Amino acid sequence: MSFDPLLIFYALPLAVVWGIYVGIRKRAEWRSISKRRAAAAAGLAEPPTLHPEIDASQCIGCGACVRACPEGDILGLINGKAVLVEPSECIGHGQCRVACPADAIRLVFGTERRGVDIAHVSSDFQTNVPGIFIAGELGGMGLIRNAIEQGSKAIDSVRALSGLGRPNVYDVVIVGGGPAGFAASLAAMQHRLRSVTIEQESFGGTVAHYPRGKLVMTAPATLPLIGKVKFRQVSKEKLLEFWHSAARRTGLRINYGERVESVKPIGSNFEVSTTRGRYPTRSVLLAIGRRGTPRQLGVPGEHLPKVVYRLTDPQQYRGKHVLVVGGGDSALEAAASIAAEPGTTVTLSHRSEGFSRAKMKNRENVAAARQSGRLKMLMQSEVKRIRPKDVEIVYKGKRTAIRNDAVIICAGGILPTPFLKSIGIEVETKYGTA
Repeated sequence: MSFDPLLIFYALPLAVVWGIYVGIRKRAEWRSISKRRAAAAAGLAEPPTLHPEIDASQCIGCGACVRACPEGDILGLINGKAVLVEPSECIGHGQCRVACPADAIRLVFGTERRGVDIAHVSSDFQTNVPGIFIAGELGGMGLIRNAIEQGSKAIDSVRALSGLGRPNVYDVVIVGGGPAGFAASLAAMQHRLRSVTIEQESFGGTVAHYPRGKLVMTAPATLPLIGKVKFRQVSKEKLLEFWHSAARRTGLRINYGERVESVKPIGSNFEVSTTRGRYPTRSVLLAIGRRGTPRQLGVPGEHLPKVVYRLTDPQQYRGKHVLVVGGGDSALEAAASIAAEPGTTVTLSHRSEGFSRAKMKNRENVAAARQSGRLKMLMQSEVKRIRPKDVEIVYKGKRTAIRNDAVIICAGGILPTPFLKSIGIEVETKYGTA
């Protein structure tokens, strides 16, 4: 039996290429397995928002979804099938579903074990209460690009309502100054609707409260009166600077520091009551975040000026004694970033014995700060009293006082679900459904 030399000539390079390909796939698979195990061990196996659900029976293992994800190694291939290897990092881009050639991916909210409250919203962004609309994060869409587009489209739906343009009645009251509310406000101006925008805190919504220098992933979007926004990856400061510039150019005005207290129907209209007044309006657009009102500790002294509920700029705490309370990502990010400031003394207080809700990267940063001596951690501790110059804490059963100049409480927020229900909006708890 003889061998054809040409066969060997062609087969050998093919075998080498195939071997390299298989080796690369195997290494990638091991990385995915390691990431998934680490996420599970850290208690980070539940995605926080909209995320892909992959039908293994339909998945062909091509890896198109893995390559399409703009957030990095969120998806991976294990045993020839796509899986969500870092669920807590998924923010619902949805590019994986678009890229899948086998239609094996659908986007869902919640999982079998962890439900997510989502308000009932139709395709025109109107809730079950005619005249009340929802856009952005409150409807489950946390991406800046999606929020901007939804804010604009919701105003298009408002324009289709009857009864607009009546004297002494607003066409729409926009609640929220984040990406969705900002875009909606510009759209209302563009279409000459009589509108007012109310924001209980500061310009930029949730983005304004990100730590200094935090990168915000965005994608091209179109802002009314402004045009195409082509940011891909930009810092919080740059994005807010752009929004401020857009507000100045267009003359957009937002009522800051004003909180909505109630929304009551009056015939086919509504009356929106706030901490500053009342607004009769034909429609209401809720563009508020899911974080809601910051959760307080309920301890004496929490009203002191040195107590805040979000970190905005670590530099303002330089040279101070700072207490950070909480065990989630926001608490760990705050503690690590403040500890990096010269002359700062940082104490992190957490009720539990571990950080089961925090991402691995944040836990590693906190561990490094602790090891360097820049951060002290009081696990299984509880704040009992806040005084002007110190804080009283129970740590491992013993009450102690620590010197203190500032307190940052990162205990999460009270979801706006009760508020939505109070005005008649139906809220559904999603357990892995679209």
